[in-house]
Amino acid sequence: MGAAMTRTRRRGAVPWAVVGLWLAALVLVGPLAGKFGEVQQDRAVDYLPDSADSTQVARIQDELPGGESTDLVLVYHRDGGLTAADRKAAAEQVAEVESGYELSGTPRGIPSEDGSTLMYPVSSTEPGQDEEARDAFVDGVRAITGGAGGLSVDVGGPGALNADMGKVFETIDGTLLLATLGVVTVLLVLIYRSPFLWLVPLAVAGVAAAVAMAAGYGLHELFDVTITGQSGGIMTVLVLGAGTDYALLLVSRYREELRRHERPYDAMRAALRGCGPAILASSGTVAAGLLCLLAADLNSSRGMGPVGVIGVLAALVAMTTLLPAVLVLLGRRVFWPLIPAFGSTPTARRSLFAAMGTSAARRPAVVLAGGAVLLGALALGTLNLNGGLKQEDSFTDRPESIAAMRTLAEEYPERSSRPLTVMAPTDRADAVVDKARSTEGVAEAAAGRSAEGWTEIAVFTTAAPESPGETRTIEALRDTLGDGAHVGGPSAQQLDLADSESRDRKVIVPLVLAAVFVILVALLRSLVAPLLLLAAVAAVWGAALGIGGLVFEPLFGFAGTDPGLGLLSFVFLVALGVDYGIFLMHRMREESLNGAEPEAAALTALRTTGGVIASAGIVLAATFAVLTTLPLVALVELGFVIAVGVLLDTFLVRTYLVTTASVLLRRWMWWPGRLSRTPEAAPRERQPEPV
Repeated sequence: MGAAMTRTRRRGAVPWAVVGLWLAALVLVGPLAGKFGEVQQDRAVDYLPDSADSTQVARIQDELPGGESTDLVLVYHRDGGLTAADRKAAAEQVAEVESGYELSGTPRGIPSEDGSTLMYPVSSTEPGQDEEARDAFVDGVRAITGGAGGLSVDVGGPGALNADMGKVFETIDGTLLLATLGVVTVLLVLIYRSPFLWLVPLAVAGVAAAVAMAAGYGLHELFDVTITGQSGGIMTVLVLGAGTDYALLLVSRYREELRRHERPYDAMRAALRGCGPAILASSGTVAAGLLCLLAADLNSSRGMGPVGVIGVLAALVAMTTLLPAVLVLLGRRVFWPLIPAFGSTPTARRSLFAAMGTSAARRPAVVLAGGAVLLGALALGTLNLNGGLKQEDSFTDRPESIAAMRTLAEEYPERSSRPLTVMAPTDRADAVVDKARSTEGVAEAAAGRSAEGWTEIAVFTTAAPESPGETRTIEALRDTLGDGAHVGGPSAQQLDLADSESRDRKVIVPLVLAAVFVILVALLRSLVAPLLLLAAVAAVWGAALGIGGLVFEPLFGFAGTDPGLGLLSFVFLVALGVDYGIFLMHRMREESLNGAEPEAAALTALRTTGGVIASAGIVLAATFAVLTTLPLVALVELGFVIAVGVLLDTFLVRTYLVTTASVLLRRWMWWPGRLSRTPEAAPRERQPEPV
């Protein structure tokens, strides 16, 4: 009895020790988590690979006197034509800007042909690379300028656009975290039907998010990993979404084990043994898929890989250590009012997923064919995805810089208001200027700063920014100017981004499929089952993108598709979608090992795991859907496609298609493993049902 009491005391001390270690870790990493937002880089050049031509231009600009320039365009416009008073007010405001800031030259007004618009290009190297100084410069210029009585004044240009973009990313982390916490809270209350239980996984997810942010900051400081506002936001969603999924699986199994074990400690041990392997495999597939992004050419995508892995691992460790410890300490009362009593049996209820599985098993071939046709038809919507997303169309709410850009495009159709930047060796600068002027599509070229053996040349095209005509001019300049000269600027950066995205899709998609396939083979001891799961998630990806193509322009009014949408949505849908396949197939395999016939094993797996998978799918889809509330089109599109894909995967593919395919394939599902060769598995002692 004394030994038993000693073991009991030791077991009781373990949860307290785990909680204490986590509290100590939180105290240590808390200050680092607060610095995560400080290391995020959101300039277009930060997304690009070092080998890109436009990246070379930005690097050289940093070495010129004053560093990188902040270029603005002050746009004065009045419908019906500017008055003399308007022109005088504009000149006075520009003079005030010139007297208040160190500009690269005296701004010169350029009127439009119809006299309704006057633009003043303004450039300063005073802010340099300091984003706070840049934002202060833009805000200061906007404070000086202003219109009245029908005169509109907008401050645009690349500098203003970067400032507006930076302000959006500054608010993303806080907005996204609060919105995601709110959504997860509501869903957990509905799922658990308890006034207290939802607080536990939510608090643990918050701790995991803090640890992930601190680790992300360390990753940047130690290994110079690029962290963008996009990857930071995705990491937050992964921690809360995947972490809540793991919590749902663990709590569901823990509730079952409390009916079989008197002590919560013993019930939790059994729960971890039962669902731990599935959770580990699930997080492993997500981590493997994200790590494939290390092969990306884009800095932003390459950095998103390890940042996302940190989020998943933080969620995994927190939900398999801290959450169990807290639940054990709180005991059964945390489930009030639906407390699972020791020795009791759950109330028998008609299972929705049992009914769905039974209906699918009646005519499995018809259900499978119908589902495949439906997914294929939805995938045809990808034909309606309308090309690259321009910078001017990248906001859901139009900021001042975009208003200025659109006014300039309408009033100055004969020339671009946003120059290309050419960096040429100083000894060849005059020749490069002459070649640029003679290039088709160039309206004007002029040399600017010189230092460190390089000369900056501003080239204005006759085509609008990011139009096909400007793209042809950029390509012609790169072909004409020869070795040694580099063509950059905002439009060239967008072109290089699209080229890098295209290359990354060809490299990373096969890597993700191969990595996930290897993990599935090791877990399921089969070749057919992993191939089925990968085919299913690929079909879901195509269908989700197709639905996006059907709603982005007609319903949401988006004028383009982000170039990275295809790759990132594929990585997340494959890695996350396979999770639910793992939970279903793992249970199906357990049933088969216990002697169940293939059809019975498939239907039992669906009946016992369907509810948990559905809850997890809804939570994960809701967390990614939070991205659609942000003011950036790229994040709205990504969040929408992933949310729709997760719902399709949860309620169509897992419920009907994978189940009916398993019924039709029977033991061939497990080929060439032992289950495929054994006509009837030897019945074993019934083990506790795993999740």
